[in-house]
Amino acid sequence: MARLKPAPRSTHRKTVGSRRWPPEQERLTAILRGLDCLYPEADCELHRDNPFQLLCATILSAQCTDERVNQVTPLLFAQFPTPAAMAMAPPPALEELIHSTGFFRNKAKNIIGASRAIVERHGGQVPRTMAELCELPGVARKTANVVLGTAFGLAEGIVVDTHVQRLAQRLALTRSSTPEKIEQDLMTIIPREWWIQFSHHVIWHGRRCCFARRPDCEHCPLVPHCPSAFKAA
Repeated sequence: MARLKPAPRSTHRKTVGSRRWPPEQERLTAILRGLDCLYPEADCELHRDNPFQLLCATILSAQCTDERVNQVTPLLFAQFPTPAAMAMAPPPALEELIHSTGFFRNKAKNIIGASRAIVERHGGQVPRTMAELCELPGVARKTANVVLGTAFGLAEGIVVDTHVQRLAQRLALTRSSTPEKIEQDLMTIIPREWWIQFSHHVIWHGRRCCFARRPDCEHCPLVPHCPSAFKAA
């Protein structure tokens, strides 16, 4: 886990960030570069060996922590390692394996349904387009962005999970409140070559410093560029 250095005392409570839209290019660049320096090795923290495993793990991660998902998936993928095997999984057996991730009945139904669609319509391979992914049961734009970006390196959009939503609003990188509109705002201001890594960087920062409750502004190097510094609840 990356360790954050305390913000210099001389600039401790000084912020130059504003809520102007679109954000000033200098401030945006400072945020992107600051996150990149903090988390140069940031990646999706869901354990996986291939795109299919990532797809399943991402479906399981809804309303659940990555840590919990990573505890469940080793046994899950040992028993059902391929789309063909998962498509034939008995629902009760799958539900038991993923029970601790919450909403297990709906998640089991979606994973089986997505696996069957992959086998029947895509030759057993996870599709590589936003449209095809979003046709799979249990897959909406956020999950599709995770798979496209992390598994295939395709920047079709920006993953907006709870961390990205919270930090985008705190950093005034969006003027919106819904994930769909926040993604559109971010895609407007952030260069496409940053889209994939930006999400990883922000998620890591949200988990390590800019917490939902009591963000650690005291030790956040982004303070000079954050209009919410020392103000966020």
